Amino acid sequence: MNKLNTFDLTALILTIVGGINWGLIGLFDFDLVASILGQGSVPTKFIYSLVGASAIYLLLAIFSFGRKS
Repeated sequence: MNKLNTFDLTALILTIVGGINWGLIGLFDFDLVASILGQGSVPTKFIYSLVGASAIYLLLAIFSFGRKS
């Protein structure tokens, strides 16, 4: 079994944080990231961008997973 490198683990953690945040928004109309960093603030937008980039990275990693020997 392959171990995750630091970049993969960071992307996974960011994607999980994003998923939890979306779950909170959907269930309770509560945006945890915005409540901590400020609604519409630069740090909030930065975190959202990192979460999105992490999700795209992991999606591409899933497709390339079967090609590795």
